[in-house]
Amino acid sequence: MHLIVTLDEQGGMLFNHRRQSRDRVLTADLLRTVGNGRLVVSPYTAKLFADTADASSLIVAADPLAAAGEGDFCFLEEKSPGESMKKVSTLILYRWNRHYPADVFFDADLREFTLTQTEELEGFSHKIITKEVYQR
Repeated sequence: MHLIVTLDEQGGMLFNHRRQSRDRVLTADLLRTVGNGRLVVSPYTAKLFADTADASSLIVAADPLAAAGEGDFCFLEEKSPGESMKKVSTLILYRWNRHYPADVFFDADLREFTLTQTEELEGFSHKIITKEVYQR
């Protein structure tokens, strides 16, 4: 599985049951990254792609981590992956490069992963969004 997560500077993912931020440049890059692959998301996350014609490969599941299979992309916003990290071969982190309030944090151990790519995106609502790709 290829796991995709957005984080603030402190590793925050969510605050008061809501995403911290969003940016259409990030969403477009995420869809380009997925390409013709399957993108598994929760019903909450699916709303990000409601106006996106390129989201034909979107699979909506109550538990996207359980629904994502080998080779699938899983965009996770609402909880840290926990034990599901064992299934992850590629981890893609989009970093907001800002500090937002958070009450859900990404707490996965990255020691088994190697950073293989870093890219800076000029966002629409964020000056810089850093994309990091890690391989197991």
